[in-house]
Amino acid sequence: MKVAVAKYPIQAPASWAEFATRQRTVLAEAADGGAQLAVLPEYLSLELAAALGPDVSKSLPASLRGIQVFHDDWLALYAELASSLNLIIQAGTFLLQVGEGRYRNRAWWFTPDGRRGYQDKMQLTGFEKQLGVIEAGDALQVFDLGGVRTGIAVCYDSEFPLSVRAQREAGAQLLLVPSCTDTDAGSTRVTVGCMARALENRMFVAKAVTAGEAAWSPALDVNTGEAVLYAPMDRGFPADGVLASTQGDQLWAMADLDFEALTQRLGDAQVTVDGDWGKQRQQATVS
Repeated sequence: MKVAVAKYPIQAPASWAEFATRQRTVLAEAADGGAQLAVLPEYLSLELAAALGPDVSKSLPASLRGIQVFHDDWLALYAELASSLNLIIQAGTFLLQVGEGRYRNRAWWFTPDGRRGYQDKMQLTGFEKQLGVIEAGDALQVFDLGGVRTGIAVCYDSEFPLSVRAQREAGAQLLLVPSCTDTDAGSTRVTVGCMARALENRMFVAKAVTAGEAAWSPALDVNTGEAVLYAPMDRGFPADGVLASTQGDQLWAMADLDFEALTQRLGDAQVTVDGDWGKQRQQATVS
């Protein structure tokens, strides 16, 4: 499966139509490059707050309330693009209102045959907790995308090994990580988390990121990091685990992921952290 991950430059669309046109252009580039699955970044929906004017976009609570008007159009847009481009799309995240003044950071996916589903962000960052209006998800999911069992770990979720391990034990061989980080330290944490999850679970990890600056938004103001596709650091894969990475102004990083190799190379692997995982439970006692 050829997978594309975006380093998505945040802009300030003046309308829904402008946003939708850009999504078509961006995703068509991935499809034209041969991608079968494309991953967009966390918080992508907040770009739409710019279309509601500065009184809304300068306030995160107002932005969260305001963008709800676009949710149905959001679902319809990516469903149509998945079909017309023959592309599986993980559309970053939409901060969806799930109750009065309560929102979930929801990562939707769409397939060319009309299926859709989502994974809510399970762990909240300090920034998200301080807002007091975003709540954590309550269920981990694993999906069949293009014949590949796939999980999603939204940004900070990639730093929690037990959650991703549960997805791996449910059959996931691919982990999608839509992310948004505003400091080098934050970017490094997500990078280390992605690399560790690839190593310990013998899985591919696909990380998308936001890029650039958006002074009009308190959440998308500064964005750091590169979009990267990771593999286990073992025989048959790159020594550093990096299959592809964006550089500079590059929008997409793409790589062909060989899922058969994940299984076939198990017999001559240098390490089998995934196979040895259970032993640490027996050994985790201190005398």
